[in-house]
Amino acid sequence: IRSFCERVGVPKRENGIDAGLLEFSIREDLNRIAPRVMGVLDPLRVVIDNYPADDTEWFETPNHVDDPSLGTRKVPFAKTILIEREDFLEDPPKKFFRLAPGREVRLRSAYFITCTSVVKDDAGNIVELHATYDPATRGGDSPDGRKPKATLHWVAADHAIDCEVRLYDRLFKSENPEESGNFLDDLNPQSLQVVQAAKLEPSIRGAQPLSTFQFERLGYFCIDSDSTSERLVFNRTVTLKDAWAKVAK
Repeated sequence: IRSFCERVGVPKRENGIDAGLLEFSIREDLNRIAPRVMGVLDPLRVVIDNYPADDTEWFETPNHVDDPSLGTRKVPFAKTILIEREDFLEDPPKKFFRLAPGREVRLRSAYFITCTSVVKDDAGNIVELHATYDPATRGGDSPDGRKPKATLHWVAADHAIDCEVRLYDRLFKSENPEESGNFLDDLNPQSLQVVQAAKLEPSIRGAQPLSTFQFERLGYFCIDSDSTSERLVFNRTVTLKDAWAKVAK
């Protein structure tokens, strides 16, 4: 808030302040202090066919790549993982570098995987992917120097915990809702979406209300006071990038 006020300054006349400036100040602050975790809001199962069925590895990964003082955490990896559904396309356009049939991607802190097949239900919906992993890429680097164009966040299916995630967005569709004559006509119907069964890595278990985290590649989140020891509830504070500006453009 102080950073935002310093940027705004004290104007000599009444004017409007772009909400994006507040969001920028929030990102700047949380990027510095918020530990990282991995979570999946819209999960898609990926079965790694050549990974041992009963094996589980625990990867040591930093809580903040730029601040070693925040320590590390253990992240489990197993045969079946969950990725974000939007990170896979069966027939991708040219600029889509995430997972697709026959394509290799990096899993954050884990291995390189290559999609080998797609499983669909009777309605044609994708319900599962099959993949292979390269054991030589443990930790996310390849001995031969190859570098996939995309790095995906993920969680191990059998180790992930269910959480409620509330995705808050801007309350109004335009920067100045009063211009329409009735600000109620400008309400954003997508200003709140609730994900009842988001999947998060188990290191988040036991976190206290009002704690802040960056869900890698998704945004910054705060634990709501509605949380209990059995079920955590997260509120999105702000996205990682200004998606609203892209939509407006």
